[in-house]
Amino acid sequence: MNLNDVLNDEAKRASIIEDVCRLVDDEVGKQKGLGGVAVKAGYKLVQGVKPGFVRGVVETLLPEFAAALEPFRQQALSQGQAVGGYFATHTQEVSEALLAVTDARAQSSEHGSVKGAYGKLRGSARKNVESAVPGLGRIIENYG
Repeated sequence: MNLNDVLNDEAKRASIIEDVCRLVDDEVGKQKGLGGVAVKAGYKLVQGVKPGFVRGVVETLLPEFAAALEPFRQQALSQGQAVGGYFATHTQEVSEALLAVTDARAQSSEHGSVKGAYGKLRGSARKNVESAVPGLGRIIENYG
């Protein structure tokens, strides 16, 4: 069974979305310094202006993220490793695979404001995504 198969189970899909949204909330909450203040303020603004925005993004991108993450999951399993542990030791590679998905989405957007905002945040995104990768690995391990 691959990650897309897991996502086709509606009960699991709903729980996965909930867990990923909680992971995003937790990662935003951990931000520190001036950059952290900006991230937290932007996140709060987006959540206030468009409640459910993050959940909608997670729901939309989940199949693409699953496809990008499946090779890492398979590699972990083929080596007899726990997926969470494998992700924790391969944060850079996993984060680049996730960012490739969001890069492609941003590039194909017809909204200049989306491209502009993404372009401004992309530089710091790698560090933030890398921080979330071990938690994402544990989520995948729980369901996959």
